[in-house]
Amino acid sequence: MDSDERYMRRALELAMLGSGHVSSNPMVGCVVVKDGHIIGEGYHEKFGQPHAEVHAIQSVPDKSLLEGSTLYVNLEPCSHYGKTPPCSHLIVDYKIARVVFANIDPNPLVAGAGFEYLMSNGIEVIQGVLEEEGRELNRRFFTYIENKRPYIILKWAETADGFIAKENFDSKWISNELSRKLVHKWRTEEDVVLIGTNTALYDNPRLNVRDWTGRNPVRAFIDKQLQVPVGAHLLDGSQETICYNYHEQDVRNLVEYVKVDPLDDMIDVIAEDMYVRKHLSILVEGGTQLLKSFLKKGLWDEIRIFRSPNEFGAGIESPIVRAKAFSQEMILDDTLIVYRNKIKEYDASLHT
Repeated sequence: MDSDERYMRRALELAMLGSGHVSSNPMVGCVVVKDGHIIGEGYHEKFGQPHAEVHAIQSVPDKSLLEGSTLYVNLEPCSHYGKTPPCSHLIVDYKIARVVFANIDPNPLVAGAGFEYLMSNGIEVIQGVLEEEGRELNRRFFTYIENKRPYIILKWAETADGFIAKENFDSKWISNELSRKLVHKWRTEEDVVLIGTNTALYDNPRLNVRDWTGRNPVRAFIDKQLQVPVGAHLLDGSQETICYNYHEQDVRNLVEYVKVDPLDDMIDVIAEDMYVRKHLSILVEGGTQLLKSFLKKGLWDEIRIFRSPNEFGAGIESPIVRAKAFSQEMILDDTLIVYRNKIKEYDASLHT
């Protein structure tokens, strides 16, 4: 394996450690190499804190070794002042000789400026090493910047005979315990979990990560007519929650009520509002009606379906996906099927 690829792969591994902690920033890892040896490593650990390059450089005990070294980072070093100083300036200050990165930062505040600054200061810059892997890692960030909306994941569990719930809307325990635990892990990785009215009413979900270790996502639900009762878990004030409705604009007990004009498309409003709030991703865990709303628009990036061996015989049918599976694996006796949407752009104006 090419040494540049080997060290970049390590940078990508480090970047993944920031999953669930750095949004609305991308995940970034960094490795510093001198004479064929790694002398420093770091990753972006938490939003608002130092970037990966800073941690990697600070981890080198003897700073004199940095002169003439090579720095590997999966995203172009920043060149602007944000919550932290520009990383490209730090690289120049320590006389690092060579910078290798996977992806140009699509953020207009960077977008090649870091690349240009390094080159103008005599640093050799290599771009595009493991570019596809880097884009895959930060697909939420790239979707957010390029498409001006969050990365959208649709998730549901269905029975072997194609039902998402019983006729009384009961959908509990279709998938097995390990699959349900995996969903809690996913919640730590996404910014927002969204459900519809029926799911809120009939399941009374908490939408937290009690079966995993990590941050709770923002809870969001649609309740056009404010039917969800006061005692529901969604209104318990235990985590940040957003209620999209037709009647109220208010904040009570950590619940923000967002009033939506009935003439506006609810899905478009939510996608735009989440973009404005700088949420990079939404995990949609709703029922058939909400899921079909996203599917009808083609407004999704991933679909994750747990197909259980259980059968209901009758009930509410699960959505139909007309796409080729991206991957498939067994979670005990459940089959996890993942789809990816090949459509890169979404134009909300086409659906109003």
